[in-house]
Amino acid sequence: MKGKAITTLLVGMLAFGAVCIPAPGAERQEAPKTTVIVVVGATGTSEYAAQFDEWARLWEKACSRGEARLVAIGLDKGAESDDRTILQETLAAESKEISTALWLVLIGHGTFDGRTAKFNLRGPDVSADVLAEWLGPVVRPVAVINCASSSAPFLSKLSAPQRVVITATKSGFEHNYARFGQYFAGAVAEPEADLDKDGQTSLLEAFLTASGRVDEFYSAAGRLVTEHALLDDNGDGLGTRADWFRGIRPVQKAEDDAPLDGYRAHQFHLVRSEAERKMPPDLRTQRDRLELEVMKLRDSKEEFSEDEYFSKLEALLYQITQIYEQTDEPNEDSG
Repeated sequence: MKGKAITTLLVGMLAFGAVCIPAPGAERQEAPKTTVIVVVGATGTSEYAAQFDEWARLWEKACSRGEARLVAIGLDKGAESDDRTILQETLAAESKEISTALWLVLIGHGTFDGRTAKFNLRGPDVSADVLAEWLGPVVRPVAVINCASSSAPFLSKLSAPQRVVITATKSGFEHNYARFGQYFAGAVAEPEADLDKDGQTSLLEAFLTASGRVDEFYSAAGRLVTEHALLDDNGDGLGTRADWFRGIRPVQKAEDDAPLDGYRAHQFHLVRSEAERKMPPDLRTQRDRLELEVMKLRDSKEEFSEDEYFSKLEALLYQITQIYEQTDEPNEDSG
């Protein structure tokens, strides 16, 4: 029973797959920076142009805080531009297999004709099918945040392992102007959006915070909600709405017993805590994989006997502990 009590305590510390243990002696390793590609599409009016420009500036500030590499498309004031080709070339130039994440943020308007969803660009638009083709060779961690109207079909097209996809709408037919992107851009690096208080705001927490603020806007305005954001990170292409979570824990079962959405998204951070920044990238990758296994085991707890469950859980937690012990080892030069 003592071992089970310790295991239960450790699970509580995991919180949701995020353990934040200081690592004062760990040497910070130089690693490729997270790349954030922010694409501002065709604005249509000067009013939308001003709003989308402000959202992009919020991303610029967040990237600066997170020491991420920002690539902006669509912010120049050129009268004519083929941003579709620029986006294609930008994605093609990105490394395909490194462990550092690639974030793609689409800000603007979208369309859906009942069959094909598109994101509106200056020049030719880009469809969900084409974007899926461009991202096909990329096996590194990827986050796609489509803040446009009619964006939901992008989720099913882009869903894949090691990928988080967020859309501003739950359907291609939610075609009204979407405000989700404004609130998401504000939340992604905001301490107030750190719902589990681990010193960093995850992609999941930004999604939940932004979704809540969208609901608050429509409620205060006395208007019918015309946008419902979705998040997919388990590769099933279905997506989960914010109201399917309690706090940061998913409570709705996916179809066909697929893993629940949210766990992987909670491991994506643009601005990491001090402890996370000190953890070597290779150890962080191992830690994240083990934490996902813990979450998967916990969700299938009823399939095992009590002894079997705790035996498997303790084995995983031991491996996680070993990673933190490696992180905590003092440097040879530290004396």
